[in-house]
Amino acid sequence: MNLHFTKTDSPADAAIDQLLELAGNVHHPEIVREMIIAALKAGQEDEERADLKLMNSTLKEMRFTAKIFGPYAGVRKVTVFGSARTKPVEPVYMMARQLGKDLAAAGYMVITGAGPGIMQAVNEGAGPEHSFGVNIRLPFEQKPNPVLEGNPRLITYKYFFNRKVAFLKEAHAIALFPGGFGTLDEAMETLTLVQTGKRDPLPLILVDEPGGEYWVKWLRFFEDELLSQGYIAPSDFNLFERVDSVSSVIERIDHFYRRYHSLRYVKKRLAIRMTSGISSQDVRELDRLFGDILTPSGGIALSGPMPEEADEPEIAHLPRLILDFRRKDFGRLRSLINVLNDF
Repeated sequence: MNLHFTKTDSPADAAIDQLLELAGNVHHPEIVREMIIAALKAGQEDEERADLKLMNSTLKEMRFTAKIFGPYAGVRKVTVFGSARTKPVEPVYMMARQLGKDLAAAGYMVITGAGPGIMQAVNEGAGPEHSFGVNIRLPFEQKPNPVLEGNPRLITYKYFFNRKVAFLKEAHAIALFPGGFGTLDEAMETLTLVQTGKRDPLPLILVDEPGGEYWVKWLRFFEDELLSQGYIAPSDFNLFERVDSVSSVIERIDHFYRRYHSLRYVKKRLAIRMTSGISSQDVRELDRLFGDILTPSGGIALSGPMPEEADEPEIAHLPRLILDFRRKDFGRLRSLINVLNDF
């Protein structure tokens, strides 16, 4: 039987409709129907058991991720990366523990990789009630740290790529402490996603200990090699910040959300939702400063929610800033958010 994502009133469509009705309480059945069709198509088209197992595990891991994080959708979370090999006696470990404590006190929850080192330090500071752990099965360094062992907000993944989705999708800010290949991988992936607009802007903070030069050396490499060769643009440096104190991390995150709330693309326009409004004069100033990131003859205007945002009634009261953003140069968009928060 030929299966189609568009309904054709086939026997398969009738069977899927009956299954959805039998299951009951299925939200967004049109999407769930396509997921079922995709699974059936995979079974018809792919003879490799390994491919099907990968698809199956991925779907189950993503479902469980949504289940665990779902009840906390209204709580801002900070993902913290760093070395699993940092010892408790090291100053940077103590710094990470203090960051976890201060984030929890400020109303944030933390997300870590659930392992030892920097991850355990952050979880110790925040406490188990303010912590999520997204662990990975490895031949080594795989056991969750004592703070998260048995925690209902602990998830163990088979695949790194599913784990990375959880790290970045659920985060409202990212803090990166010194680390090895894994930390650098997470740093570069986050930068790439934010640089290309595949992830909404967020505070991305590189954390050195006082007097430390781990990230200083990487920033020097960015300038001497990447920027000088034209591999990145000067505005890409707006996508992240380097600090060397815990208080600076909190300040940068709080500043980002001083007025900015969230954003959403509606057709070809960008709606920036704000927790408080700005003046018409402020809008004109933004238009003057950031006209280079707007479409030809585009502009910036104040607005209420657009009709397409009706599916988010909980934030319908927030004022909007509507931009004809050309979806290029997200470093400049990050700068616009900074200026918006400074008004």
